[in-house]
Amino acid sequence: GKVLIPAMAVGRAQEIMMVLEEYARIGGLEAPIYLDGMIWEATAIHTAYPEYLSRRLREQIFHEGYNPFLNPIFKSVANSRERQDIIDSGEPAIIIATSGMLVGGPSVEYFKQLAPDPRNSIIFVSYQAEGTLGRQVQRGPKEIPLVGEDGRTEVVPVNMEIHTIDGFSGHASRKELMNYVARLRPRPERIITVHGEPQKCLDLASSIHKKFSLSTRAPNNLDAIRLK
Repeated sequence: GKVLIPAMAVGRAQEIMMVLEEYARIGGLEAPIYLDGMIWEATAIHTAYPEYLSRRLREQIFHEGYNPFLNPIFKSVANSRERQDIIDSGEPAIIIATSGMLVGGPSVEYFKQLAPDPRNSIIFVSYQAEGTLGRQVQRGPKEIPLVGEDGRTEVVPVNMEIHTIDGFSGHASRKELMNYVARLRPRPERIITVHGEPQKCLDLASSIHKKFSLSTRAPNNLDAIRLK
């Protein structure tokens, strides 16, 4: 079957590419890896400026003369016709496509057509926000209603395997955030928790208040806070 990996075009997609490329180099992977959406363009920028990459990648490119981003295992998807050819092909493949939460972009089209086949899989490597199609799929429903191109709602059966890998998160964990607060000098008078699910923000604010005796607040959307 085929593996769909919805991923953000900048950063996350390249991390996934490096993991798969290394696995392919040691002989653990032979299937082609297709890059769809803005991933190819974003990867080209990474390739053009290797001096800003990690130390290991810099050494690999400058001293070993090998750029893993240029491995021929990666193939660009140029248009919707090529996308359909990949979907219709009976060959195994890995597809990395935007958007990472299945909110628009080619990843949604791949999902709609690959989901009914139990031989296929979807692997989430990004956080799936509440209210997104990605979060809905992550919960494991057997059917999902989606609006088609003609504006009509179609029910997509979900028989593909669903997997989530948490290790690629770009955010600090709860433990890391608590340790960060513990090391802040001078100690802040107030901490405001934002950019997260409401209940998670509230719970973190409560924990910080209890452990460090600090004034905390988890504002709701449209709340106003005066800072002085």
